[in-house]
Amino acid sequence: MKLRLFSLAAVMLGLTTYAMAGPPLICHPVAIGQAKSLPWVDLNYHKGDGSYDLQNLTRDTLAILDANAPVLVRMETLRRATIYAHQDPQVAKELLTRLHARAVNSADDKLGALAWFDVGYLAETYKQWMGRGEPNPAAGLDGYSWVSKAISLRGEDPEMEYAAALIALTGPKGDYHEHYEKAMAGSKNDPLLAQNMASFSGQTIAEMQVK
Repeated sequence: MKLRLFSLAAVMLGLTTYAMAGPPLICHPVAIGQAKSLPWVDLNYHKGDGSYDLQNLTRDTLAILDANAPVLVRMETLRRATIYAHQDPQVAKELLTRLHARAVNSADDKLGALAWFDVGYLAETYKQWMGRGEPNPAAGLDGYSWVSKAISLRGEDPEMEYAAALIALTGPKGDYHEHYEKAMAGSKNDPLLAQNMASFSGQTIAEMQVK
């Protein structure tokens, strides 16, 4: 019991440190194994780098999300999409608009939950990546509430709880401790989620030791 409490405290301390080190939805890639996502892109991407055509971003992102991708894959796909979209305000707006319309037109069931998760997570990721003074189509949107709605529609989903914890970590509201504890409990039966949580807390604690 003492070991579990120590581990939880270490993770929470690590999360707090990571919040100060950089935006968690952007700076921490999500491990997805061999699952398909958008082409890999790093934080230094600039329009014209490589061979990816930004005009295909909305189409390619929706193709992955509509293929019933797991939540972790959706998180990483939306993270990469945000890095790409940052280079083109029109593309950024188009992607968010399409995901919002998709959620509004979805049913209030487990499938619809994924649509609300997608637009909510993208909105919060946009907020963490778009700088001050830059056009941000997510300005004024409450992505956390949409992710919370997704969780209520989906039912028990540790991967969504992990996503909500990362949002609540730096957001104005939300209980990231509660979300993270639920994610941690569910990670016992989800090896990839456990890997991501261990990697996240391990990196943050390592950063603390260096400092």
